Amino acid sequence: MGISGPGDFLSIHPTELKFPFELRKQSSCSLQLTNRTDQYIAFKVKTTNPRKYSVRPNAGVIRPGAISNVTVTMQAHKEMPPDMQCKDKFLVQSVVMPEGAKELNQQMFEKEDGKVIGESKLRVAYIPANPPSPVPEEPEEDSSPISSMIDDEVKSSEHVSRTFEESTGGASSSEDWPMISKLMEEKTSATQQNQKLYLELEKTRKEILRNQVGRVSLFIALLIGLVGVLIGYFIR
Repeated sequence: MGISGPGDFLSIHPTELKFPFELRKQSSCSLQLTNRTDQYIAFKVKTTNPRKYSVRPNAGVIRPGAISNVTVTMQAHKEMPPDMQCKDKFLVQSVVMPEGAKELNQQMFEKEDGKVIGESKLRVAYIPANPPSPVPEEPEEDSSPISSMIDDEVKSSEHVSRTFEESTGGASSSEDWPMISKLMEEKTSATQQNQKLYLELEKTRKEILRNQVGRVSLFIALLIGLVGVLIGYFIR
């Protein structure tokens, strides 16, 4: 409940209006009013800063035990408030509808002898709209052009070797086995060399990114050229 006076007709939630704050953007929050009585209750919402807020609806009648939802919209700010603090306040007034009354009027909320008017005061608070992440995002491990190029080259080499196996393995004779065995050893050696080069290049890439070495482009170009020559030699 808000800070209430005599005539506790409504249950109000929340007790503090919290607006997500973002420069040059409107922000809204909801207010729920519940009639706690067995009578028709009229309500009216006021604010200390009416130019800054729009309240819909700002007045109405709630049936016994029913709920009314109120939307409060804060206008866009052009600059940050000091210390993200807000001194604005809202006042929710409530009163029992007079017998025979069919519509609201200002006189219902005027304080007179014998009339009980409920009043609940609500504070306003700003909350960050998009709180910053405490941990900066790191680049993905396999997103660099070097790793993509090496993956493509290794896959190409393995494909060529596998194709050679399929084309010769089924129709080879015992006399051809020494040559096939030698080719298979060369293929295995080439694959191992490719994997070793890949690991070395990945290690070098990480060191370059970490230390931010100036002449990166030339160094990478030389490594790429070396890998291309070695792969071309082994798969011929």
